[in-house]
Amino acid sequence: MKILYLLFPFFLLFLQSAAGSPQALGKREDCLQRNGFCAFLKCPSLSLIAGKCSTFQLCCKT
Repeated sequence: MKILYLLFPFFLLFLQSAAGSPQALGKREDCLQRNGFCAFLKCPSLSLIAGKCSTFQLCCKT
């Protein structure tokens, strides 16, 4: 029960970052302009990581 007051702020910060922001959209657009695509957690085979689109998405290039 003592850890509950520490867990609550962490949970709120996690939800706030998962909600998305205008910066995340800009990163996605930058990835697409560089002829890349966004993939969830890992890039498919024969693709290289070229950056990040958002918290859980990577920018991949073939």
